[in-house]
Amino acid sequence: VITKIVRYVKSLDSEACQMSVLEIKAIKNIGIGDRVCVDTCNNINLSEGLLVGNSSQGMFLVHAENIENPYVAPRPFRINAGAVHSYVRVPGGKTRYLGELKTGDPVLIVTKDGGTYTSYVGRSKIEKRPMLVVYATDSDGSEHSVILQNAETIRLTAPDGTAVSVAALKPGDRVLGYR
Repeated sequence: VITKIVRYVKSLDSEACQMSVLEIKAIKNIGIGDRVCVDTCNNINLSEGLLVGNSSQGMFLVHAENIENPYVAPRPFRINAGAVHSYVRVPGGKTRYLGELKTGDPVLIVTKDGGTYTSYVGRSKIEKRPMLVVYATDSDGSEHSVILQNAETIRLTAPDGTAVSVAALKPGDRVLGYR
């Protein structure tokens, strides 16, 4: 019964996002920048994350840090989301700048299928990190980009929901996004 109640309460905050497949065209290292790490008040499941992009017209599904790896322990509540100037999708069909997020602010957690639920920022920290730009196109040929930390533990989401490290991305790869 409790599980059904939790599911119902989550569905009240839900809004659908029509996910798109983006094809990677190029990846470019750009040096050091200010990266925003968002710790949420929820443990985030596999195939879920935040929609982030250089434009509100084209965003990438940045996967939560809930994958085992040899570098750091999984932190299923965390998303190393991107550069301070980036847009992030929040509830109500709106966006915010990542650098503006504060404790208690709502963010929209998005699944690979476009389902959503609201979580809240527990903390947001900005740190200097090596950065890269990911360039991609959608099925209409429109170009989209996102600036992310250049590290093996930073991942986008493939169409089947698997997490893809930005360090392993190459032209021709496909990832999920929203336009």
